[in-house]
Amino acid sequence: MRNCRTCCQCEGIERLFGKQEAAHKLRAYLRRGPARTTRMLLDALRAEGIDGATLLDIGGGVGVIPLELLSAGVQSATDVDASGEYITVARAEARRRGYDGQITYRHGNFVELAPEIEPADIVTLDRVICCYHDMPALVGASAAKARRLYGLVYPRDDWWTRSFSAIENATFRMRRHPYRSFVHPAALVDATVRRAGLERRSLRRDAFWQVVVYARP
Repeated sequence: MRNCRTCCQCEGIERLFGKQEAAHKLRAYLRRGPARTTRMLLDALRAEGIDGATLLDIGGGVGVIPLELLSAGVQSATDVDASGEYITVARAEARRRGYDGQITYRHGNFVELAPEIEPADIVTLDRVICCYHDMPALVGASAAKARRLYGLVYPRDDWWTRSFSAIENATFRMRRHPYRSFVHPAALVDATVRRAGLERRSLRRDAFWQVVVYARP
């Protein structure tokens, strides 16, 4: 395991997504299932065919995507997260469901860990790139790991999402909290993914988020 405190943003993630938040997210998942946009991503991936595939889930949170896709036919998964508390909760829930032997957990900054992580058939980042300052590095490194499918959920590039992020970040600055949120330009995200040799297969939006799946030709 590599210490994630190699950048201020990763330190902010450790502090923001701590034990209490991880427990809250797990309770919400157990009560209501995956969040709406996560369900949209899962449906889009299942439509492409996932049986027997391997999964790399970056910023895996409490493990929703690995758990859901393992139950739908994925063979094995790697879960990378900058929050140690999220990994603790995700590991415990996977063990409770009998999937612990099928999931490998890595704690740290994916951009730094990427050289050590094997490619996978499916790579997912669900509400992750909005938590990272260097989008080209994160998206470029993660897209390169996708052998077949690459799925993203990230904020729409609109004035209201940018305004919300600005207000949120002002609050963090007032609290002297190192975490920041980011609304990266959608065209730049798309161009970064395409440079890795992937083509867009589906795009869905709600008021705040966009759900995009790319495939390798």
